[in-house]
Amino acid sequence: MDLRQMEYFLAVVDCGGVTRAATQLHVAQPSLSQVVRKLEKDLGVELFHRVGRGLVLSPAGEALVGPARTILREVESAENAVRDVGAMRGGRIDIASLSDLSSDPLSVWVAKFRLQYPDVRFHIEERDEIADVVSLVRSGACELGVLALPLPTEGLVGEELIDQQLVLVCPPGTDARWPDPVPIEELTRVPFVMGERGTATRDFIDRSLRLHGVEPDVAVEVRQRGAVLPIVLAGGGVSIVALRSGLDAMLRGGVVRELSPRLTRRMGVVRRPGRITEASTQFLACARASFEEFAASIAAHMASGTSLVDAAKLTRAESDRQIREDIAGSIDS
Repeated sequence: MDLRQMEYFLAVVDCGGVTRAATQLHVAQPSLSQVVRKLEKDLGVELFHRVGRGLVLSPAGEALVGPARTILREVESAENAVRDVGAMRGGRIDIASLSDLSSDPLSVWVAKFRLQYPDVRFHIEERDEIADVVSLVRSGACELGVLALPLPTEGLVGEELIDQQLVLVCPPGTDARWPDPVPIEELTRVPFVMGERGTATRDFIDRSLRLHGVEPDVAVEVRQRGAVLPIVLAGGGVSIVALRSGLDAMLRGGVVRELSPRLTRRMGVVRRPGRITEASTQFLACARASFEEFAASIAAHMASGTSLVDAAKLTRAESDRQIREDIAGSIDS
């Protein structure tokens, strides 16, 4: 088993077939097929089931994906250790994330990082359960796992990153109904739109409301997290979401209120022990800087008497303007 076999095997997995993998690798399809068959012969197992003209991973193939990614990442780390990696001219970052954290803040971090390092590629796996995110990291299929605290660090290295602010989102036209901020105790008997019970975010919100004596009245429970805000904006109830998601709802007419006391959850990242790739190291540094800049801007606006939501709105506008300028600059160059 050699590195080329690992690379070719993962290319077939990621591309979903030999033809597209051969195109991506710039090799002849028969050559790629021969390498995969040689790998199967060396290991004494079938890595793919041939179904019609397609390929489906066998149980042995599924077991190889994580270790294969780990091997290639470790080789990349070894190569980076003996060459100048400051230019960040390539690399791939595999991240597992709780589903709602992938939209905020992970998506923002990825976008900002790609503006600075456009040659770095990302693969993001979304999961609703903490255990599933941890499993992807422990197996080596993903290098980083983005989670809410407490971080499950048994056999892993954990690092706290940010406090994520949560806000109340209400249907358009209900401004007069909601004070600013909204005391959490006033949410008794208010119809909620929520994700499925048993998911990390739903469990956190349920616990937080009950700590303040509120038994959530879940009028709509939906599996697809992307459906929560559309249902709220159509008048189906209220919901508690991350601050950035609340800002998105405001653009569509939603009424967004800070909660009293403020509702926050701390989030962080987990990884396997040992050295991580240079790309991931730089990504985490960029994520920290991005959050610190966002938080400092909000604090500056709030110091002049602006509410949390309005301060975040101003900060978002400033950030969007800077992003547009950065994109324009990258195109001109």
